[in-house]
Amino acid sequence: ARCQCKLASRERKNCGYPGISEVECRKAGCCFNASVPGVPWCFAPKAKKVRKVCPNEPHARINCGFPGITAKECERKGCCFRAHPAGVPWCFYHRMVEE
Repeated sequence: ARCQCKLASRERKNCGYPGISEVECRKAGCCFNASVPGVPWCFAPKAKKVRKVCPNEPHARINCGFPGITAKECERKGCCFRAHPAGVPWCFYHRMVEE
């Protein structure tokens, strides 16, 4: 994403080789900006920020437990627990969301 390439010159970490073209740089998943001499023009993007969320839609839940699992056992596995509604997993995996 474009916002991942907005880095101060001193934060740029080289991602290419001397003379790499913009096309080759971008193909490698890197950012390219040749406007600042003396710093890498092909550089690694900022890491994406992600966070775990428990899905709100009950039918989108992916089972992470077993019948009769307790909230404490479920959370110890690193999963979400909601004991409602009936007919869907109560212990289920998080979803990763980009910020």
